[in-house]
Amino acid sequence: MILTTHLQTLSEKLSGELYFDDLIKAIYATDASVYRMLPEAVAYPKNKEDIKLLIAFAKTHDTSLIPRTAGTSLAGQCVGKGIIVDVSRHFTKILSFDEQAKTVTVQPGVIRDELNKYLKPFGLFFSPVTSTSNRAMIGGMVGNNSSGTTSIQYGVTRDKVIEVQAVLSDGSEAIFHEVTPEVFHKKAKEHSLEGHIYRSVFSALNSKGVQQEIKEKFPKPEIHRRNTGYAIDELIKSNIFSESDENFNMCQLLAGSEGTLAFSTQITLKLDELPPQESVMVAAHFGSIENCLNAVELTMAHNLYTCEMMDKTILDCTKNNRTQKENRRFIEGDPKAILMCEVRANTKEEVDVLAEKLEASIKASGLSYAFPKLVGEDINRANTLRSAGLGLLGNIVGDKKSAACIEDTAVALPDLANYISEFTALMKGYNQEAIYYAHAGAGELHLRPILNLKTSEDVGLFRKITTDVAHLVKKYGGSMSGEHGDGIVRAEFIPLMIGDINYQILKRIKDAFDPDNIFNPGKIVDALPMDKSLRYQPDRKEPEIKTLMDFSGSQGILRETEKCNGSGDCRKLPEFGGVMCPSYRATRHEKDTTRARANALREFLTNSDKENKFDYDELKTVFDLCLSCKACASECPSSVDVATLKAEFLYQYQKANGVSWRTKLFAYNNKLNRFGSVSPAFTNFMFSNGWTSSVLKNTFGIAKERQLPLISKKSFKKVFKKLDDKTYINKPIKTVYLFNDEFLNYLDTPIGIDAFELLTALNYEVKVINHAESGRTFLSKGLLEKAKKVANENVTVFKGLISSETPLIGIEPSAILSFKDEYLKLADDKTSAEAIAKHVFLIEEFIQMEIKSGNIKSEQFTSESKTIKFHGHCHQKSIGNQLSSFDVLNLPKNYKVTIIPSGCCGMAGSFGYEKEHYEVSMNVGKQTLFPAVRKASMETIISANGTSCRHQIKDGTNREAKHPITILREALI
Repeated sequence: MILTTHLQTLSEKLSGELYFDDLIKAIYATDASVYRMLPEAVAYPKNKEDIKLLIAFAKTHDTSLIPRTAGTSLAGQCVGKGIIVDVSRHFTKILSFDEQAKTVTVQPGVIRDELNKYLKPFGLFFSPVTSTSNRAMIGGMVGNNSSGTTSIQYGVTRDKVIEVQAVLSDGSEAIFHEVTPEVFHKKAKEHSLEGHIYRSVFSALNSKGVQQEIKEKFPKPEIHRRNTGYAIDELIKSNIFSESDENFNMCQLLAGSEGTLAFSTQITLKLDELPPQESVMVAAHFGSIENCLNAVELTMAHNLYTCEMMDKTILDCTKNNRTQKENRRFIEGDPKAILMCEVRANTKEEVDVLAEKLEASIKASGLSYAFPKLVGEDINRANTLRSAGLGLLGNIVGDKKSAACIEDTAVALPDLANYISEFTALMKGYNQEAIYYAHAGAGELHLRPILNLKTSEDVGLFRKITTDVAHLVKKYGGSMSGEHGDGIVRAEFIPLMIGDINYQILKRIKDAFDPDNIFNPGKIVDALPMDKSLRYQPDRKEPEIKTLMDFSGSQGILRETEKCNGSGDCRKLPEFGGVMCPSYRATRHEKDTTRARANALREFLTNSDKENKFDYDELKTVFDLCLSCKACASECPSSVDVATLKAEFLYQYQKANGVSWRTKLFAYNNKLNRFGSVSPAFTNFMFSNGWTSSVLKNTFGIAKERQLPLISKKSFKKVFKKLDDKTYINKPIKTVYLFNDEFLNYLDTPIGIDAFELLTALNYEVKVINHAESGRTFLSKGLLEKAKKVANENVTVFKGLISSETPLIGIEPSAILSFKDEYLKLADDKTSAEAIAKHVFLIEEFIQMEIKSGNIKSEQFTSESKTIKFHGHCHQKSIGNQLSSFDVLNLPKNYKVTIIPSGCCGMAGSFGYEKEHYEVSMNVGKQTLFPAVRKASMETIISANGTSCRHQIKDGTNREAKHPITILREALI
């Protein structure tokens, strides 16, 4: 145990940051594996000098350094009890690019997809592509020797690493690259750690007997995905140890070494030309796993670019994920497995011929019952579906989960069907229905047993199954690790896989590089036990945690947090689409990810001995920058709903710590607006006058830069009564109930008028009845007892009124969509709440349905030409569908509409008004939304359907944004 004073002294010396508080240590205790170890500290080095200081500190204080980038390792590579060294914050530069030589030099924290975005204009790319490529970083890919879907065409990461600059375990620097025999032997004579390494490698591998042992015991060389131990089988192919023309390159050893040998600071990669631009994917459907596997070899004869498999378990998980439901539309029937086979060519005509030949082969085999062909965006959707496979497994409700232990086995392609046949028989012996997915064309399937690692019985199975599968893989000359690495989960089995003689060579090499064992100990050699240090203490008494909201869908709030498996989808950047996670995108700090919030809450709820297990300032800190955008509920493959977790946390925390005046101000905003509406002119003067508004802002901690929302001249409730009295609809198409939410009623009355005039002009009867506010402000501030009361009132009011013929529609997404989301977790009358929710729609969704029914036509609107840019509300993107707004705005035939791919606007209700959140709020807006609005001409109409979004656009760009309904009402003929 390192004394805090020593860590404080180290922190003061570093240019970067060092954290050793309970929160950060809890967040970094896990990765995407089944393991958990509390580190002593977490460092964010800023330069090589920081890394040298960390190495010296580790040696002096007998601790270790565990390198980490995105933290998506499946085998426990970046879990450890020493100091986690996270290079994802500062080592993020593309250093140089040589277009002619087709090479690029990067720091280890560069994201793979970000690199390829940079390279695309030059017609080049870094070809290994993992399912985590939009957050996976080059350092981690080199450490794991990643491969992914493209390896059947382009090879693996090891094939692409030309040079590595690294800091060695004594703090010296070394540059590893290709060397001639002359240079090799010259280096071996140097009196330095680098020289010692070259001498040791030569001594260990020079014997012909040793080389023969390696050839006999290592996985078959035709298996290009093999990560078992250090790649000494690659080193002996060089002209140092054979008659080949291939020069020696230590990078082949470093690739796949999992940060156990040296600390990489700079990596030079070989690039490939972009693949042919035209592609077709044949998605063959099979009635059995056996048929699918028997089809692999025949499909691979067609020079495929990808050949990926998904089984029924994965496909069924996609049914419950909001995002993936859209991506699985190509699925026909209920297949036991599908094989996604992609062909490419330079022209559409050429690729169509290739696809037809592939389809004919599959059809002739009689193995597949359907083989739809996908092109364009449909291929991207299918690939997104497959990439989400790992995270989707977190959707399995309960304590039994898919366990990563045997998920990375690879065999030669001719052995695949027989291997899987024996594997299936083995699993049946354990009464297991395994999961099959991933890289069939490379002889590697991510096979997973379903285990409850909270019980000692299944922890025993965890070891037994892994051991038996290791023996089976060895029988076929396969690799226990194809691309995910050995880490903790497989390192124990390396002696079995390559023989003890070869294993002793690995230990000699580790000792040569790292004699004090400071780099990532317990991985690859001298392995940590694979069935210890698990996320959960086996046979523990499950904590009983009472909540106000209903988490029964996940079997309790703790299991809701446990759905997060660490896959890190919440770390993807704005340029790769989606909304999740806006706070991380603004700060680039792991603390501000969805993953961190779920992990922190799990840690404290599990290990707390307090009566109120939520009563921790650390949890308040980790939830502080959550904007409650709800993107995680749909975009996270495991559907971890952090917005709901935050609402429950705030409620429980405030029970112990009280509710601040500012929180009450925002939560009871509707009541204050009602008072303000008595004299809107006076209220608006107070809100807009420089001196009085400053006093209000300073008093309540509101950002001085913000404009306070103004009260409408009359409430919509008053205006509606007058409108309704003078409006008569003869034989209406349908009667709708318009939800008069708290924002519409006092702040956005003109939009309510537009909605009424639009709907009545289109021959719909509009009813507005007395009901409670939506409760959105209470939810966002954790006043759940008030939110529950509101939910119950509204369910009681609308019960029996709302049906398919008389739907409930709303204008403000965050208000109306609470009926479809939080009310189902709050209402006492769940049956009625669920019945109402089926017929609740955002107003754009309702109009979209009526367009499809033929009740609303473009002829009813102007033929004038206009250009519109639309920004959708986060809750609409998560719970609804922003395409409804797109369709509605496109109803006038000459309106040209584009959706801004903007993620979250950054306002998030009161969040952006709070002075301590203002900077983050604006940084979120600056990512995509503000630039898109600023680039738009003044003639372009900016549209946004969220009231917060419109205020954020005004504050951030000084442009007025219109609600889609206002635009459509103005377009009426």
